[in-house]
Amino acid sequence: MINIKNSISNATLLISAVIFLISLYLIFIWVPTEINQGIAQRIFYFHVPIGWLGMISIIIVAISSFIHLITKNEKWDNLAYSSAELGIIFASLILVTGSIWAKPIWGVWWTWDPKLTTTLILWFFYLGYLMVRSYSPAGIQSKQYSSVIALIGAIDAPIIYMASVWWRSAHPSPNIPMDLDSKMLITFLISLLSFTILYIYMLNKRYNLKKIEGKIDEIYRNIN
Repeated sequence: MINIKNSISNATLLISAVIFLISLYLIFIWVPTEINQGIAQRIFYFHVPIGWLGMISIIIVAISSFIHLITKNEKWDNLAYSSAELGIIFASLILVTGSIWAKPIWGVWWTWDPKLTTTLILWFFYLGYLMVRSYSPAGIQSKQYSSVIALIGAIDAPIIYMASVWWRSAHPSPNIPMDLDSKMLITFLISLLSFTILYIYMLNKRYNLKKIEGKIDEIYRNIN
């Protein structure tokens, strides 16, 4: 059974690597350069998939935390914590890639644009969740407090998505326009697929590691 799981995991990583290499070729060689933004627009193929996964992560954290509060099943807490760790990585990358894109287009690294601001708030939610889990005394209260943070943080995800619609924003519409050049659309979809598969692989690995950490902690408590 373990060998089967390892084979599936390795296959997932291999598929992700192959698709990622294909997307890199498409992004830097095949896709045409956007007329208005020039070469800077190519970061779009990284920034948007990363942004999507950053928002999905907090929803996974919130749903898993909620189920854990009801069922007390540790597997849901393990999933929530694992997703939070990946989430803060992706949230950080959203801010970094967004700043890199903003500089040549807007002339500044940062502006208090509604979408940028709400994304920064999301990053602080991730940070708060992980700090509570790291620095609070181990036990059910720590998990309950962090679950509340996750549930509130999940509200921020749709706000980020709709920020450019609800408020005057320099960001374009949240929806990917289907009238994109066909090569651009294909490149974006393949890039999104590659990042999503990589995310699934990383989440699975971190979840399994978290389970092992839990077993080690249980053994340690029993010994002491």
